[in-house]
Amino acid sequence: MYSVFVVDDEPIVLEGIRSKIDWESSGFIFAGEAGDGEIALSMLHEVKPDILITDIKMPFMDGLELAAAVKRIQPWIKIIILSGHDEFDYAKKAISIGIEDYLLKPFTPDELLKSLQKTASQIDKERKQLSDISRLKEELKSTEALKKKEFLNNLVHGAENMSDVMQKSQELHMNLISRFYKVLISRIKSRTDNIQNQEESCSLLNSYSASWESAECFFHHSNLLVCIFKGSTREELDESIFHAAEAIAHIATKNDDCTVLTAIGKTVEHLSQLGLSYADAKKILSMGGKEEKNRIISSEDLEEGLDSDSNSAATGILDLKENDPLVDRLKYAGKNDISAIIDESMELIRNNPGQFSVFASYLLVDLIFAVSKLVEKLGGDIKELKPEILQRKFIDDAVGDEKDFRSKVEQVLSFALEYRDSKMTGKYGDVILKAKRYIEEHYADQNTTLTQVAEAVALSPNHFSTIFSQECKTTFIEYLTNVRLENAKRLMRETEMKGYDIAYECGFSDPHYFSYIFKKNTGLSPREYKLSF
Repeated sequence: MYSVFVVDDEPIVLEGIRSKIDWESSGFIFAGEAGDGEIALSMLHEVKPDILITDIKMPFMDGLELAAAVKRIQPWIKIIILSGHDEFDYAKKAISIGIEDYLLKPFTPDELLKSLQKTASQIDKERKQLSDISRLKEELKSTEALKKKEFLNNLVHGAENMSDVMQKSQELHMNLISRFYKVLISRIKSRTDNIQNQEESCSLLNSYSASWESAECFFHHSNLLVCIFKGSTREELDESIFHAAEAIAHIATKNDDCTVLTAIGKTVEHLSQLGLSYADAKKILSMGGKEEKNRIISSEDLEEGLDSDSNSAATGILDLKENDPLVDRLKYAGKNDISAIIDESMELIRNNPGQFSVFASYLLVDLIFAVSKLVEKLGGDIKELKPEILQRKFIDDAVGDEKDFRSKVEQVLSFALEYRDSKMTGKYGDVILKAKRYIEEHYADQNTTLTQVAEAVALSPNHFSTIFSQECKTTFIEYLTNVRLENAKRLMRETEMKGYDIAYECGFSDPHYFSYIFKKNTGLSPREYKLSF
């Protein structure tokens, strides 16, 4: 199935496209619509369709501007342009941008379906080419690719002579001059250890990442994508890197067997400091756990917002205890890592036969100390939250035998990770609450977009989108649509308002689209729903 998003400022055209195609039986999904390019761009960031159908002349942001922006930031999206008879000059410009097809208005449903099928065939062909593992291996073996990889690898490891960097980068056709830099590392893994699936996802990423103007990328090992991002401002850098992180997850997980953990290092101001950002990202990655889910973790997300005040300390994670590997590991470990930590402890104990109780006591006390430091830095007090683990009896009960020891260690680790996760969520608790409050107050405004809400909570759209989806387990668009639908249901139950009035009252620009979305989400038409009460 291929998802399709439609943009046109004429409601009758939107309705015709939406209602006159039998989407699912044709192998397509109608993913959404918008009345102008500016609103569409915000929605496309969330929806990430396979195909975009857009009118060429629209208010605020026309189809040309939209197509150019989409090709720049979401290069996998295929674009079909709709144009009137007097707009051929626009169409020629659109073709130069790289659209897939061009339809002249008026067009029939059959003509549109043929265009969609043609575009779907192009998608299949491109995906097959881009995921061609042998092609990737040949590219990576090319002399220029090897030189580029060696140069970038030396640069992030601090092994490159800085006096030669500019000359070498020019020889390799790279522009590294910028005001700010960040390093991103993405680890792509197969849930089932299927190397073929993993390599295909990496091949897709290798092809798409080459088109990013604001980054230089290379693969370190077979499944680690390393990207050096640059920006003239911190805001521009954050915007591009969070967008790329989401794009990486979207592209790599087209294969359901693959997961992506992306780590974003700290911002630095000089190429000579890239090693700091790289080490930061690598550290997050190594501590990121083995959980089979997609995550984006930023160093600055984890570290910002702390000061010496205990209340502010509850809003994030800063350096807990320098040079303590266990404390450091607890910052990023997942629940699936608990068994591994216990097994490592058991191995150490077994290497010292006859001294079980001594080594078990030492290891458990060390763990409790590390957990105490973690809780303290997150604004808590272990004496109030988990006083029983500080009692001598807890230690004595744990070192009777291996089974008791494993049970007590698991208890302490589970508590630590649950408390940590509650505070990491809490870090953005105020942001999420403020965003939801803004949505509740503005859902009736047809122009409420992700960009507007992000501005209201003082974050970039891409950063806000990442946080919202990871914290709320749903996308911004899905949440906003649900709020609008729930309010529509309320009005149907409590008032005698007509369906089209309810649509406008709840932020839908087109009553027909409202009916479509309502039935898609509830299984009933608005009229059927109202009659059920």
